Amino acid sequence: MESLNDTEWDVLISGTGLPQSLLALALSRSGQKVLHIDQNDYYGGAEAAFSLQEAEAWVEQVNGAPQTPDFHQACIRKPTSDGEASGSQLGFSRAYSISLAPHLLYTRSNLIPALVSSKVYRQLEFLAVGSWWIYDKEEGGQGETGEAHGMRANEEQRGTLRRIPGGREDVFADKSIDLRSTRSLMKFLKLAADPAAFPTVLPEWGPRPFDEYLGSQFKMSPRLQAPLLALTLSTDLSNQTTVAYALPRIHRHLTSIGLFGPGFGAVLPKWGGLAEIAQVACRAGAVGGGVYVLKKGIECVEKSSHGSTNTEDAESILSVVSLQGGDVVKARWIIGTPTALPNDAMPDAQKQSIIVEVTHLTAVISSPLIALFPPPAEGSTPPAGVVVIMPSASFDIPPFLGISSIAQVPAIYLIIHSSDTGECPEGQCIIYTSTNLAHSSASCLLESAIDTLLSSVNEQPKPKILWSLSYAQQHPATPPSFITSNEVSSSQTRSDQQSGILVLGNLDPSLVLEDDVLRDVRAKWELVTADDGDERGGFMQFVDREGIGEDEEDA
Repeated sequence: MESLNDTEWDVLISGTGLPQSLLALALSRSGQKVLHIDQNDYYGGAEAAFSLQEAEAWVEQVNGAPQTPDFHQACIRKPTSDGEASGSQLGFSRAYSISLAPHLLYTRSNLIPALVSSKVYRQLEFLAVGSWWIYDKEEGGQGETGEAHGMRANEEQRGTLRRIPGGREDVFADKSIDLRSTRSLMKFLKLAADPAAFPTVLPEWGPRPFDEYLGSQFKMSPRLQAPLLALTLSTDLSNQTTVAYALPRIHRHLTSIGLFGPGFGAVLPKWGGLAEIAQVACRAGAVGGGVYVLKKGIECVEKSSHGSTNTEDAESILSVVSLQGGDVVKARWIIGTPTALPNDAMPDAQKQSIIVEVTHLTAVISSPLIALFPPPAEGSTPPAGVVVIMPSASFDIPPFLGISSIAQVPAIYLIIHSSDTGECPEGQCIIYTSTNLAHSSASCLLESAIDTLLSSVNEQPKPKILWSLSYAQQHPATPPSFITSNEVSSSQTRSDQQSGILVLGNLDPSLVLEDDVLRDVRAKWELVTADDGDERGGFMQFVDREGIGEDEEDA
């Protein structure tokens, strides 16, 4: 394209992560002149997806330059392959799409209807996330952990993988749950399915531990509590997972099942997780007139007044932005996540000071682990993703971690993607896992959890890790104060108009894409387009334009 130097824009968006890409799409279709840049040479930012070769380049970038402040301590391991079978060797580099953001997307997520109303869904394919399993280290036998709905591990592990019931029908069908436990589960599931009952519970129990609540109010044993704790997807210790946190999340899980098909309540995007949605949004935004430039980050921002000196008039103030490569542009609004904007340009209230760290481990496995992917319900097709929960008591904790008690270790979630996702060749699968345990060797804990799982499926030869990527990711200790479309105060609007800089929250590197992400995008869209009236149209609501076919519209 021609030089960007000395050009003017309504909005400059920095970073091509999911929030920025959705906002760029919404603004470009609302008549805004959008320049969308990224300092990297790839799309997706912290939600990117890589081939094996691209992952190696990313690791070098993370470890060798300060351009990726979100990440550090990245490492790739390639255990020696014995070549026993076709699945036991790595394929070629581009046969893989390793996602930095393999988040689950519940079928009731607010993002799904937005993708439909914006027509973006036409270029996406979503796959079902099927069974949820929990690993029980004790040998299965009588009572709650029998073999009726589980897979017996080999004799060395002496454990069982149990399917977590997804609703009342599953509870009644599970003959391994005794009558008393069935009654307790049914009583709780009835409560969790009715949010109108939550106000009677939360005033007393909201800040208290969820496991304490289940034991006190429903007389559930710890073994019966574990599957319900797993459905909260909490990465905190069990005694730190509160009732106020757990109830709405279990409600979401239960009410999402069956919405798009029998037996499942969550989906995942094919070809690389959230990176695929971000790239499709970028392409659709380009059709709307947005301009996208990679390898072009922001170096500095300064203010320059034009026309009226009234600082309440946002139209009269442009920011002068110096970009990498020497280009200087002007923009009325500058928007990005904290790590995509210069720290000295961010409003003081938006600067993050308290940071927590999450350790990730992504592993390519030599087996498809078919036994974990049964159809979730009669008449449904096998899923492309499953979830396995490993309670801290279920796997070995390396002694050099210096952890004296398993009570100090939160449960570990393994998100497993089959080759149907397009992320690996047939005969293999990919396991994504993470922990917020603060330790420089936390990846060893994750590898121990994966090894325990691989032993539990009772395959010969035992499945193994062919390739793995570990890295640490930093994010704010508390989620950003996201605002809904009805909560944009006039004082905040004035403040943001005067600065001309809006900060999108980073995605929480958790297991699920939360609704707060799209709410935050919508709030920024409303601020930017506040003076446009009816001309801006509805948020992420686009109609097919005359003379443009579907392929062109969504290209």
